[in-house]
Amino acid sequence: MAGGAAPRGEADRFVALGDSLTEGLGDPLPRPPRREGGGPFRGERDGQRRWRGFAPLLAAGLPAPGGAVRLVNLARSGARSADVAGAQLAAARTHRPHVASVIVGGNDTLRSPFDIARTARDLDAVMATLTAEGAVVLTACLPDPGRMLRLPRAVTAPLARRMRALNDVVHHLSWRHGAVHAHLADHPCVADRAAWSVDRLHPSEAGHRLLAREFHAGLAARGLAAGAPPSAVPDQPPPRASASAWWLATRGTRWVAARSTDLLPGLLRLAAAETRHRVAGTRETLERASRDATRAALRATAPPAVAPPAVHPAAVHPPPVHPAGEARRGEVPTPRPEEREKALGRLD
Repeated sequence: MAGGAAPRGEADRFVALGDSLTEGLGDPLPRPPRREGGGPFRGERDGQRRWRGFAPLLAAGLPAPGGAVRLVNLARSGARSADVAGAQLAAARTHRPHVASVIVGGNDTLRSPFDIARTARDLDAVMATLTAEGAVVLTACLPDPGRMLRLPRAVTAPLARRMRALNDVVHHLSWRHGAVHAHLADHPCVADRAAWSVDRLHPSEAGHRLLAREFHAGLAARGLAAGAPPSAVPDQPPPRASASAWWLATRGTRWVAARSTDLLPGLLRLAAAETRHRVAGTRETLERASRDATRAALRATAPPAVAPPAVHPAAVHPPPVHPAGEARRGEVPTPRPEEREKALGRLD
């Protein structure tokens, strides 16, 4: 694995950082058979569930037969990029991971205000620190949640613009730091209702399995996954239609109430601006401002000798440079400094 295989008898280490997606929401742990007369399943008292998600599915397929991977999942529901750059990164470093997944930013786009410059700084710091200490980082760009929530266009357009900005940042930083990147923003699964959980914001078990398989393929291409890929076939039935109504009446109501204070006021202003520009035929002004802000955020984080990609990171997954300066298997040469501005210009 990254930084060299673990010593004999020691398990490789996989640390997962992020928010509710990485925590596993949408993919509940398979329930053990209930004993006759038994109480609630462990972890399900007070309406709580225990989640699995893509990380355990991926971890099981990393080691060769007879090997082992130790998974530490530090992700927490509601986490933003600052949380990952702070407490989660500090905790991750104590585990000295060989592989570390970093998927965060969705909650940043659902808050007001949204600061793409700060999000870029946070993500750059996390990826730079982990790769410098020998880990291969896993990242993913995600689809626009408005596509599944079916909200009015004036509301979904500003959120989609934020998600595109976040994905552009993730694309560039993934290439810069040699991450294994899963490009899910435009994946055909986005249109498949079965890939989404009842809340339509998190992947279902099928969606988590897809993400695990994408990461496994990227790691296997570098010779860093020796086990079988996760199965694409869910081991639990999909949620029933009644589950959607139950979620809306319980967790969904609380989620909407929370967003009414930290998102709704700003979103109403964004929707009003969206409508004005649509009527005036000047929506491109909003798009240009978003691209300019994203480009400025990336320029602010780019070191002089490293450039964001001129190609899509899904096609090139360069691993980080070995600390001793030796190139690892499949490494792509570091771009010349003069390529920096040209690469950033891809956002024009």
